[in-house]
Amino acid sequence: MSKGHRSQIKRERNAQKDTRPSAKLSYARVPVQKACFVLDAIRGKDTKTALAILTYSPRYASEVILKLLKSAIANAENNNGMNVENLYIEECYANKGPTMKRIRPRAQGRAYRIEKRTSHITIVLNER
Repeated sequence: MSKGHRSQIKRERNAQKDTRPSAKLSYARVPVQKACFVLDAIRGKDTKTALAILTYSPRYASEVILKLLKSAIANAENNNGMNVENLYIEECYANKGPTMKRIRPRAQGRAYRIEKRTSHITIVLNER
């Protein structure tokens, strides 16, 4: 068992929280591999450049990540009071989510499984 009063334990846990602005999208209908192609293109870039890259990228995942990046920028501006001009993407990654399993009918009464993969995408910003 941990030592201390419940309120003290909570206070210590909250003190260790990450204060960097971020945005997370859970259960995105994009496979991790396809999301990582787009995330690798914007990792480490400033937000203005990243927005431009995502706007003109032909991949479907870029639309989803663009919306997520705009949300992270808004969080930084409103919740943390950061200057939008100085922001850059410190971390961005995609973790595997649950896979939806579907059936595809095939010849002679057989059925093939189709796996529709999902991902959890996270973007963490910081100020230069």
